[in-house]
Amino acid sequence: MIRDEERIVTAKKKEEDRELDRTLRPRYLDEFIGQEKVKEQLRIFIAAATHRRETLDHVLLYGPPGLGKTTLAHIIANEMGASLRLTSGPAIERPGDLAAILTNLQPGDVLFIDEIHRLSRSVEEILYPAMEDFALDIIIGKGPSARSLRLELPPFTLVGATTRAGAVSSPLRDRFGVVCRMEYYRAEELCQIIMRAARILGVVIEEEGAMEIARRSRGTPRVANRLLKRVRDFAQVKGDGRITAEVADRALTMLEVDELGLDEVDRLLLRTLIEKFAGGPVGVDTLAAAISEETETIEDVYEPYLLQLGLLQRTPRGRVATWQAYRHLGYPCPTGRAAAGEQKELW
Repeated sequence: MIRDEERIVTAKKKEEDRELDRTLRPRYLDEFIGQEKVKEQLRIFIAAATHRRETLDHVLLYGPPGLGKTTLAHIIANEMGASLRLTSGPAIERPGDLAAILTNLQPGDVLFIDEIHRLSRSVEEILYPAMEDFALDIIIGKGPSARSLRLELPPFTLVGATTRAGAVSSPLRDRFGVVCRMEYYRAEELCQIIMRAARILGVVIEEEGAMEIARRSRGTPRVANRLLKRVRDFAQVKGDGRITAEVADRALTMLEVDELGLDEVDRLLLRTLIEKFAGGPVGVDTLAAAISEETETIEDVYEPYLLQLGLLQRTPRGRVATWQAYRHLGYPCPTGRAAAGEQKELW
């Protein structure tokens, strides 16, 4: 079994990505490529808040990992001319941890909480008055002698990021004035991101080579930048250092990343579904057992991209491989599914 952290096409952040993120991260909205709707909203709200000399409303960014939520938090702070404080939901274990963070904020600061859906209920309750009234309610003492003390906080902007918007409680979600959904990137946008990254890293790359990497990057800039590094190494050792379409294709083929961005784990899941279960339908627990993987990992990590490409379907009876999956893996497609696929194409 291959862990998700070991996959080159995983959108989860690896240790090697941290230095790369700091090097390549855009600092202002004009430098940020893609997510046009989100950028337009933020540009208007930031300009209005700056004109009124107020802090920006609290912002919730949600969407799959690797799309730039942390980068946008840095950009918001830079556009507002404010300092950014970084933390994450799992790191705030007790209400006292959050209280310490809030009381150290300066006026206008931007507080970024990654994986905000993982905050505990007791920590969330401390956050509610802080977001609404810029106040912190503290209980001093225990039992009958306990009393409540309210501390005033400086105005600040909370930027929350989550990959699971549905897991954010309604009371917390309702306190965000700006809610933005991050979308997967188009290949043309990823090509621009790769060309920009190559310039910063001093890599010689042709546009066709950048597009070849972009097409296999699963719509995710983090994956695109990681693949660029691997292709750069291949080009230096096996070529003259220049990344062309041919060099990119050879490098990514060596890494077992195919033309749709699928890796060996994705293909194993589809092959198992087709070979062992006649394409389905099959229950996700049975499928997980067949490939020695956790059910949650299949649902949260592998399936979303396969569903997006139309290679897999979720049905009431279980998972089903589509005619596109048969065609991509080179299997003869059952007559019924081929006919359904042709009918779908006509529509």
